[in-house]
Amino acid sequence: MSRIGKLPIEVPAGVTINVTKENVVTVKGPLGTLSQKVDADLEVAVEANQILVKRPTEQKRHRAMHGLYRSLLNNMVVGVSKGYEVKLELVGVGYRAESQGQILDLVLGFSHHTYLQIPEEVKVLAVTDKRANPIITLNSADKQLIGHVAAKIRSFRLPEPYKGKGVKFVGEKLRRKAGKTASKK
Repeated sequence: MSRIGKLPIEVPAGVTINVTKENVVTVKGPLGTLSQKVDADLEVAVEANQILVKRPTEQKRHRAMHGLYRSLLNNMVVGVSKGYEVKLELVGVGYRAESQGQILDLVLGFSHHTYLQIPEEVKVLAVTDKRANPIITLNSADKQLIGHVAAKIRSFRLPEPYKGKGVKFVGEKLRRKAGKTASKK
């Protein structure tokens, strides 16, 4: 049996779970509401503050879906109860970030500003301190959406391997290259 799929999902206080006949699971909590359609072959059961995902057979497809949907449902429960946070750091001379409501204004060394419309479900905060790299903080209950937004911001200027300039996750270790002078003898 799947090591991930067989684990029960603990439902914290203040979180309600609703499963419809069409296998749509809705999770409500203090930080919002999330929905996910589960594969028709799988069964989702809510018992005594736990969610259990059960599969009908040992087919390869059922085994794959078992762990997937258990992880998706767990991410939803954690998201509506605790939430998710992603921090991005802008490394480079003159790189700036500013948030005006749900619009993120980035200066990333191009001849123009880069604007990004952030979805309503994601809260954005851009902090710029003197003598420190600007930090963009994203908060949301939806793990998939916040990861997508963070990847989109990072894609505007990927970190380069020589000086490390670009948009990177806070705490991310970059593999650095030596450059031209290392090969001369």
